[in-house]
Amino acid sequence: MRVAVTGGSRGIGAALVRRLAARGDRVAFLYASRDDAAAALAAETGAMALRADVADGDAVAAAFARIGPVDALVNGAGIAHWGLISQITPAEWDRLFAVNVRGVYHCVNAVLPAMLRAQAGSIVNVASMWGQVGASCEACYSATKGAVIALTKALAKELGPSGIRVNCVAPGVIETDMTAALGPETLAALAEETPLGRNGTADEAARAIEALLDAPFVTGQVLGVNGGFVV
Repeated sequence: MRVAVTGGSRGIGAALVRRLAARGDRVAFLYASRDDAAAALAAETGAMALRADVADGDAVAAAFARIGPVDALVNGAGIAHWGLISQITPAEWDRLFAVNVRGVYHCVNAVLPAMLRAQAGSIVNVASMWGQVGASCEACYSATKGAVIALTKALAKELGPSGIRVNCVAPGVIETDMTAALGPETLAALAEETPLGRNGTADEAARAIEALLDAPFVTGQVLGVNGGFVV
């Protein structure tokens, strides 16, 4: 299977690149800025690494022109913001939506022509449990991930007749460099609130994405990977 992963140089994306490459898939991944991490992952896995800001439609189009047709797309690129809604600037608000939502739009449109010709394809978007229930001091992030969930369901209906499946994972607290910014005390408190008694790992989230990529009769679904935090 030919797979493109955005946000592939770190966290959940990097874990997924490793899993897919290990099973023999042909993997390409997009990343925003971490050249060293991307080069190391490409050398480790044999995946193609391409630097592109998913918010930039021209950059996305150029990257996918190099990748070529794919059988599956995982939209994992995302950024976060913590703080009161009164503290987020209009520029920060717009940037979160540009990456987290418009980025999905750009990447889906980049892979669709080939998928429509093939009348087949699998798309998995990475949202968040906060897109399902909202999070205090993460209003913008929650709003973007709620938009990703709604977009997933709409695209599943729109693209299903063409044989293209669109699903979504909604991770809970996954210990990556993004959540590390919360600090050890906050992470420990979140683990205590989780019924399984711990936070998740990037590989556990990647396994859920892999399962959705491969599920032939599943579309329009939001799979929670949150240890029971949201049920």
